[in-house]
Amino acid sequence: MDRRPMTDKPPSWRKPAGALGIVAYIIVWAVLVASLSDVIGGWWWPLQALFYLVAGIVWIAPLKPVLLWMETGRWR
Repeated sequence: MDRRPMTDKPPSWRKPAGALGIVAYIIVWAVLVASLSDVIGGWWWPLQALFYLVAGIVWIAPLKPVLLWMETGRWR
């Protein structure tokens, strides 16, 4: 059993709101990338692989400020 004292601070709404926002962002990103599949499907396979590799990594960058906000309440 955890014996640390409870704080009087109420739970923050930022974490659930941020988590829902992140899930929505991932869904929008996936739909956007999937909607390009007809165009990308005609590319040479190494270009397709490069595109999907970059698209699979780039979506992470905008999450840093959101995660910071969820934890601290500040954007910077």
